[in-house]
Amino acid sequence: MRASFSVLDWHRLIPLTWACIARQIPHLGEQRRTTASLLRKLTTASNGGFIKESSCIRSSNSVQEPECRKNLVQCLLEEQRTPVEPGSVVLERVISSLQDMGFSNAHINELLSVQPGASPQQLLDIISEFILLGLNPEPVFVALKKSPQLLKLPIKQVRKRSSYLRKLGLGEGKLKRVLSCCPEIFTMPQQDIDGTVRLLKEKCLFTVQQVTRILHSCPFVLREDLGQLQYKFQYAYFRMGITHADIVKSEYLQYPLNKIKQRHIYLERLGRYQTPDKKGQTQILNPLVKNILRVSEAEFLARTACTSVEEFEVFKKLLAREEEESESGTSDGKRASLDEDEEDEEDEDDGEEDDDEDDEEQL
Repeated sequence: MRASFSVLDWHRLIPLTWACIARQIPHLGEQRRTTASLLRKLTTASNGGFIKESSCIRSSNSVQEPECRKNLVQCLLEEQRTPVEPGSVVLERVISSLQDMGFSNAHINELLSVQPGASPQQLLDIISEFILLGLNPEPVFVALKKSPQLLKLPIKQVRKRSSYLRKLGLGEGKLKRVLSCCPEIFTMPQQDIDGTVRLLKEKCLFTVQQVTRILHSCPFVLREDLGQLQYKFQYAYFRMGITHADIVKSEYLQYPLNKIKQRHIYLERLGRYQTPDKKGQTQILNPLVKNILRVSEAEFLARTACTSVEEFEVFKKLLAREEEESESGTSDGKRASLDEDEEDEEDEDDGEEDDDEDDEEQL
């Protein structure tokens, strides 16, 4: 009985399968390739000798996918006003590859138009390198929309930079945040990246693993001036007494120096923060760095400082005035020292002239 049912199912599937093939042929225009492709989708089950339904029977979406892809190609060619014959094959192959990577038709349409001068193959090569770094389609799409100049890069440069980022430990999916925050990591000179890494290792004394975590969690350091970055570290380590591990864990380096100084000095003058001594000890329990910097201003004032918004606003104005006076005083001091040096030089010159006159009189 089971065998007869199997045979009947086979005879019932044959006309249905060929009907699907017949419907596909006018759309694709390639009879042999379509027939072979659809027939390969017929597979036999391991039990009972039943034949599984082909994908055209199982899902209407898969039937419409080639037609949808063809319509997308025609639409893009019309928008670009490109002849159909020479460009359609390459464009269809690129679209197919991007869809296999997980990009939607809407994303593909935008990506192909984001940089008119770039060829579809160039787009595919660049995106392939990003996918190989462990990125998902969505962050790649956002990065290319944000920085379309990435599509102008030579593929050799992208591959070389990808290899360099892997050596820094930024492969395997860790590049998502870096690329979204700092997409110019692929366009900026490598010596700039080397300079930031060297500063963190040699002058700030972070370990290799800590540098990787900093670049991953605080990619904005790549844009920062090296002198400013070093001063920010020194302020945390010497002025606030924060250890290397806490600097990395709290993502301290991503915050603006002005915000850091405002909140730290405010707590200090309130008596709620104290710089540790040489042994790392304090007379009070300092709040955690995350409760100082990683919270909104309202939460900082309510839970950490325990003061009003008005008091903090007044303090910020006073602190800004103090810093201006300090800077002007420093500049005045420099000018005074320069004037003193000039006067000393003039006095030395006058002394030399007097000595010359005395020598002449003696002669």
